[in-house]
Amino acid sequence: MKTPKTASPANTSVALTVKKKRLDSEIIVPGILSIASFLVFWFIVTRGTALGNFIPSPDVVFVALVKGIVGQVGRHGLLMHAAYSLGRVLAGFAVGAALGVAVGLGMGWSKGFAAAVQPLFRIVRPIPPIAWIPISIIWFGLGESAKIFLIALGAFNNVTLNAWAGARDVDKQLVGAAEMLGANRRQIFFTIVLPASVPQIFAGLQVAMSSSWATVLVAEMVRSSEGLGWMIVTGMANNDMVQILSGIVAIGVVGFVLANIMRKMETVLCRWNRSNG
Repeated sequence: MKTPKTASPANTSVALTVKKKRLDSEIIVPGILSIASFLVFWFIVTRGTALGNFIPSPDVVFVALVKGIVGQVGRHGLLMHAAYSLGRVLAGFAVGAALGVAVGLGMGWSKGFAAAVQPLFRIVRPIPPIAWIPISIIWFGLGESAKIFLIALGAFNNVTLNAWAGARDVDKQLVGAAEMLGANRRQIFFTIVLPASVPQIFAGLQVAMSSSWATVLVAEMVRSSEGLGWMIVTGMANNDMVQILSGIVAIGVVGFVLANIMRKMETVLCRWNRSNG
């Protein structure tokens, strides 16, 4: 009687590597093709129609990006403008994410806290960051604090909502079992509720990072002399469409990189979560 063959760890590792490469190619190749098709369409439309009188072609924007990197746009080069914007985004994101995790977990874990905070959160949540510009100027003036405040608002809502959902949807049977074994509320929170909420929190952090990066344009409208948002606003004031599109492209590229970094962090830190498998 023949014994069934079992796959060796080496063969399993090779199979997983091949599968991962195939999945990567299935994602990367269509992405590259879609971007290339968009650039070709943009080039044809701007070169072959009257739309070219209003929007520069992609090669012109690319040249402007290169000149901005090796030269200056205003007082700084393009990379320095991106660094200023990124610093503001990271500072606002850190503040908004920390507050969002605390408030969201508090609402999901404590019914009394949720009853007190939930109505206010539901009122504040639909208000866009741009509506807070006058209040941010009154509260914080025209310095960096006002910009960080606006960016933090953009991050806070998304993180709070996901942390709240994560803590609220914890398996009640696990909580009941822990209570039967004599665990107090503090132990249940840190050993069951918080770990179970991490995947939802990371999902909120990804959305919050994108929201914070999108809010940087609004934040840099508050008297700024550097940053990618400043480039767009200044280009609008000077009717410089090339500078506007250069800033937009730079914001898109940096936002794309940030989103992928957040996704990679979730894959590494939440490796145990089945949804990442």
